[in-house]
Amino acid sequence: MAKNKNLIYIAVSLIAFLVLAFLYSTPVFTGKQLFQHDIVQYRGGAKELIDYRNNYDKETYWSDSMFGGMPTYQMGSRFEGDIIKKIDSYLNILPRPVNYLFLLFSGFFLLGMVAVRNWKYALLGATFFGLSTYFYIIIAAGHNGKVNTIEYFAPLLAGILLVYIRKKYVLGFIVTTLFFGLQIAANHPQMTYYLFLGLGFLFISELVRAIKKKVPMKHFLISSGIIASALAIGVGMNSQRIMANSEYIKETVRGKQILNTETHTAGNTGMDKESILMWSYGQLETLNLFIPRLMGGGSQEPEGKEMMEKVQQLVQDNVTSQAEYDRISKGFGSLTYWGDQPGTSGPAYQGAIVCFLALLGFFFASKKYRYWILGATILTILLAWGSNFMPLSDFFIEYVPFYSKFRAPSSILVVVELLFPLIAIIGLYRFFNSETLEEDYKKKILTYVGGGTLGLTLLLIVFGKSILGFATDNEKVYLPPFLLEYLVDERFSMFRTDAIKALLYVGITVAVLFFALKQKLNQNIALVIIGLVSLFDLWTVNKRYLNDDNYVDKIFAENPFQTEGSDYLAEKVGDNANLQSILASIPVNKTLETIAENDKKHYRIYNQVLGTTSETNTSYFKASIGGYHAVKLRRYDDLLNEYIVQPDSIKTPKILNLLNTKYMIFGNPGEPQVVPNPKANGNAWFVSDLKFVNTPNEEIKAIGEIDSKKTAVINISDKSYFDNRPVQTDSTATINLTKYEANELEFKSQSKTPQLAVFSEIYYPHGWKVFVDEKEVPYIKADYLLRAVHVPAGNHHIKMIFEPQVIETGKWISLLCFGLFIALSAFGIYYIYRKRDKKQVEIIK
Repeated sequence: MAKNKNLIYIAVSLIAFLVLAFLYSTPVFTGKQLFQHDIVQYRGGAKELIDYRNNYDKETYWSDSMFGGMPTYQMGSRFEGDIIKKIDSYLNILPRPVNYLFLLFSGFFLLGMVAVRNWKYALLGATFFGLSTYFYIIIAAGHNGKVNTIEYFAPLLAGILLVYIRKKYVLGFIVTTLFFGLQIAANHPQMTYYLFLGLGFLFISELVRAIKKKVPMKHFLISSGIIASALAIGVGMNSQRIMANSEYIKETVRGKQILNTETHTAGNTGMDKESILMWSYGQLETLNLFIPRLMGGGSQEPEGKEMMEKVQQLVQDNVTSQAEYDRISKGFGSLTYWGDQPGTSGPAYQGAIVCFLALLGFFFASKKYRYWILGATILTILLAWGSNFMPLSDFFIEYVPFYSKFRAPSSILVVVELLFPLIAIIGLYRFFNSETLEEDYKKKILTYVGGGTLGLTLLLIVFGKSILGFATDNEKVYLPPFLLEYLVDERFSMFRTDAIKALLYVGITVAVLFFALKQKLNQNIALVIIGLVSLFDLWTVNKRYLNDDNYVDKIFAENPFQTEGSDYLAEKVGDNANLQSILASIPVNKTLETIAENDKKHYRIYNQVLGTTSETNTSYFKASIGGYHAVKLRRYDDLLNEYIVQPDSIKTPKILNLLNTKYMIFGNPGEPQVVPNPKANGNAWFVSDLKFVNTPNEEIKAIGEIDSKKTAVINISDKSYFDNRPVQTDSTATINLTKYEANELEFKSQSKTPQLAVFSEIYYPHGWKVFVDEKEVPYIKADYLLRAVHVPAGNHHIKMIFEPQVIETGKWISLLCFGLFIALSAFGIYYIYRKRDKKQVEIIK
């Protein structure tokens, strides 16, 4: 009876999560969809991939849409035999973002049930975790892979705790394997990596407990073996994805550096320190886990518009010279954010009540949870400081494997956002239900922690201006007093509002706990009050960053690259800032569409109007020199930095010709100007001269100096390629593209002498095969980043096909591991039931 009752409560809780998720996302009822910046960029960059899939009912793992061409492994490609990803798709079947919110809530509910085995506390913890502000910020931005990964954090930890803490080996194995596999399938390795940095403390804690004989060493070894097997199978079920990305990552900006520069050393792996640490959390800024607008919240807070109008009025009334205006301009950053990061969409607000209860949890929770969560919390906060705590950051960048592959250390706070709700509900449960915690101890801790928290908050409210400053160093240097004083007053007002709220919320929680301790308030009533106040707190803060304005009509969400303006369209856009960018891009999009319709051949476009490396409008209509992607091929990124980011009037055109840039777009978004480029090299060409160089630095420098139609720059390491392959001049030789698909190109050549053909296609050493008259031949790298192949004299058919072996190999490993997971799970369940039946027989006897 009790078991059935518990199942009912669990079912009711899941329904409550569904209701909460839909209530937060009410525009989905009218058919509206989220308008997410990164997803808009994805739609542009992945257009060729999606069209290929729709046209041929199969996948291409190469696309020429962005940055001259790159693998699609990080562009939404699908893998045949990827069963675990299909499971992820079924779990995320609800409309976005209802799917994310529901899984965030329900995943933590499972963790809560494992940790405290009480549905009320699991329900409370689920709202603490599922309403963490950071998740709503990244949903609004379109970081879907990130939130998709985070939604599996809690159930994965639940599986591990089932094994280590609850000794439920079979169930723990199943849960751990499934949710680790799903987390890998969500494809945000950075989030998974950060989670396991935190979980390392759990492993150390269990090892210490085994050494101290708090638990049997045999249990620790068995548990560790089960967890290791579960993780290995979880990885194995994602073999295609992992193997392809592992191969790809070596050739990208996350792999080895090629050039020796002021900031790069050839052979070093990962990004440079400046890139890694750019988004580092300020030390004081960490307190916005407790007070959301301690540093102003986000760069674009709701109050910002009114502040900007006032600033403009103040400047107009007080500034009398251009020199003074120029000086003021140097001091301006964001009006509503003054933290250490270059900018931010919002704070990593955890909730005043959650943070306070987490502090209590470090005193009330049992030691098997307390110490490892504390250790993980401290480490991740220190790492989040990044450049503001260089001794630790330097150590991790230099010595901890893979840490240098990731940027934006501030995002490691997701670990805190998982662990604070966990330690909060564990501590709260023991506060109410533990027989080992004495009442005097509870009262003392509640007095000290509650008084300290309230006192610190009050101190910040009273003396906040002098303690926090509310202005950046740059602003203090360049802004005149009348502007600085206005900004400080407005920012302090924003902070004070949130700080008073935090004071009130914590005060209510302290009072509730004291009344409950004195048995003047029922435990259930206390939990309801805490839950409702926390829900109100987080809900209202989250609505600043993800609200009805983030939803748009389906036509805009699914086709953000509009090419025709109309009064109806302008009316639908209204004053929605998210959609106004669509209207502003219509002239550029129309220009791109016209180019693509009038010239259907294969070439690239250089679009300087929208920002070459920060847009995919061009990629939506035609292949682009630029694009928008965090994991570019290293050689192409080197080329961008050398010649495109800071254009050179002589050298940049040479590079554009090399990349078969047939059209260039200049001007402004309202009046784009198309400039045809008749000097583009074409899809392929024969060269008469070879220039051998010794280093990559010499390679990339030479391509800005040579006539690439006549000369190819070859690294000395490939000189042996020409030992039995002579190259002779023939001014009448021709080579032409006859077929183009994303992963297959065909050419016809004619020459009287042996030639070296250079193709305006990006060199990638894994998966591309070149055939001359149906016979596979080796190819080399020319001009730092292009493909080149020797072609004998005569008439020939040349074919290039992208068929990465890693995909086929990974498919069979993925299927094998999924089969192994099913077999082991079935055997484990059978073993449990057989053991239980045996016990029942023995009892009857």
